[in-house]
Amino acid sequence: MIWRQTKKVAVVAAGAALGALAMNLFLIPANVYSSGFTGIAQLLSKVLSDKTPVNVSLGFLLLLLNIPVAILGWRKVGKSFTIYSFLSVVLSSFFLTIIPIKQVSADILLNAVFGGVILAVGVGITLKWGASTGGVDIIAMVLSRMKDKPIGPYMFALNGIIIITAGFLYGWEKALYTLVTLYTSTRVIDTIHTRHAKLTAMIITKKADEMKKAIQSKLIRGITIIQAKGAFSNESREMLMIVITRYELYDLERILKEVDPNAFTNIIQTTNIYGFFRKE
Repeated sequence: MIWRQTKKVAVVAAGAALGALAMNLFLIPANVYSSGFTGIAQLLSKVLSDKTPVNVSLGFLLLLLNIPVAILGWRKVGKSFTIYSFLSVVLSSFFLTIIPIKQVSADILLNAVFGGVILAVGVGITLKWGASTGGVDIIAMVLSRMKDKPIGPYMFALNGIIIITAGFLYGWEKALYTLVTLYTSTRVIDTIHTRHAKLTAMIITKKADEMKKAIQSKLIRGITIIQAKGAFSNESREMLMIVITRYELYDLERILKEVDPNAFTNIIQTTNIYGFFRKE
């Protein structure tokens, strides 16, 4: 348990460091804006420095914006998930402060693309290990649970506000390059981790009872048990079918490795659910 938690903290730290590198070496020098609360903090920091004598660091603003979101996540999403997500925010703020802002390339397109890719790798590995980078991700998740709708439209709407604001304040060219960064980062995150709101896992195992108990002790989800038979071996087994959110995928993968590493598991996208699905 200690070794697993240590690895998780190390991955969250690596994700935060990659995000800070993407910001300070690529996006900030090119005036291209990130997505989520990092982009909001980036805009606020620039507006305050340009329009007022007040100079507030990006790292401090990012931390400040995420405090109320962390409280919301603690109540609505889950304690473990929120703790690691807020840890990611704290480490991001720290790395943004200590890593110097330095322009690597004068080409704005290269900055937008490489910044988006590096940022997405950091976000992707953080999501894959059962945490998030906080901010908009948690807000979108809470909103989606309130109305039981996909996270995607909320993410798009919240990030759209950043793009439109950047366009009005600093020109539409910057806003368009911000769109390039958002598109690039989304594609890379899709490669590393799923962005689907809900997933269906079909688990064929010889240890159905142990698997059921382990899943129910960690995830509060209903499980359907279906009798199955191998066409080649003619052996009778049981298939467990469970619908989860993408944030629960890390915990499910860990349970599978611990209980039955040889279990045949198929994870597929779930487009929609009709009937009861626990939102909390």
